[in-house]
Amino acid sequence: MKKNRYLLIMAGGVGSRFWPLSRKEKPKQFLDILGTGETLIQMTYRRFKDICPPENIYVVTNEDSTDTVTGQLGIDSDHVLAEPLRRNTAPCIAYGIFRIMAENPDAVIAVTPSDHLIKKEDEFREVMNEAFRFASENDALLTLGIRPDRPETGYGYIQANTLQPVDGFKGLHKVKAFTEKPELPMAKLFIESGDFYWNSGIFVWKASTILASFDRHLPDIYHTFDEGRELFSTASEKEFIKRAYAQCSSISVDYGIMEKADNVYVICTDLGWSDLGTWSSLYLHSDHDRNDNAVLNSKALTYNSEGNIISLPSGKIAVIQGLDDYIIIDSGDVLLIVSRDQEQNLKLYLDDVGKATGEQYL
Repeated sequence: MKKNRYLLIMAGGVGSRFWPLSRKEKPKQFLDILGTGETLIQMTYRRFKDICPPENIYVVTNEDSTDTVTGQLGIDSDHVLAEPLRRNTAPCIAYGIFRIMAENPDAVIAVTPSDHLIKKEDEFREVMNEAFRFASENDALLTLGIRPDRPETGYGYIQANTLQPVDGFKGLHKVKAFTEKPELPMAKLFIESGDFYWNSGIFVWKASTILASFDRHLPDIYHTFDEGRELFSTASEKEFIKRAYAQCSSISVDYGIMEKADNVYVICTDLGWSDLGTWSSLYLHSDHDRNDNAVLNSKALTYNSEGNIISLPSGKIAVIQGLDDYIIIDSGDVLLIVSRDQEQNLKLYLDDVGKATGEQYL
């Protein structure tokens, strides 16, 4: 039944790999980083409104971003769950599941990041409807696997048991194994094998099923939240959550549960998906000019320059000559010019900026 469908949007990340546009006070999920007129979290919310009732959508974010969430999505502030500390995805999901369970013990819940790109939205709705149908009928932990189109080293992979499809569902298989981000030679082997898929980080499960998995695989986190089961959706919830998060370890749901559980399934699909984790991934999914430059809602004249991604504030124009494959981002108070093949060092540069200037430019 559609009334039992819920959505939990995880929106607590800092988006440091999109610095300097993404800042602590306004991370990338709250930015119109694609230039579509919608922020990434607004796109995520809209994408699900036809799949589950809007009144069943919850967002977990950090305390400083709660007003931004309600302002951008227009949802009830009671459905914006504030994390007092950043503790990775397992405590975030546990909080959301316990809260939704207090409202509806029969809930079937989709969990999604707030900042991913999905271009094939019609296919996405079909896949999610099937995912909800399977999860509601089975005690299974279901995830979406994305058919890879290149040997990507920046994503985790899911190995599907493609020889034994689940009857009655398109592209649905039992999971053999989860694999962390591979080196390039291994990623090429994954592509050749045909049974490895990118891990999208989108999950669907019954509330009761995932809580049983927490109890089995992450008992400390389960019991920490279970102690306050009667306090969710009451005036005492906020104080309890502060105590609970102080006790929780920082661990991902992938590592803590999905890689250990034996009831994990994957829907293998192609949705035009990207986690938009880096400037280079954004470059791949942006429109390019005749010289393969991606100019994001900006004015720029380029000469003998190819393969750059360029973003400037409104009212500025850039003249760029002789640069190939660079990230050129002007946020107004910070100018970033970094070769795309050195993007992995961005966190080091960010740390150095913090040491040199304090919090001002972070």
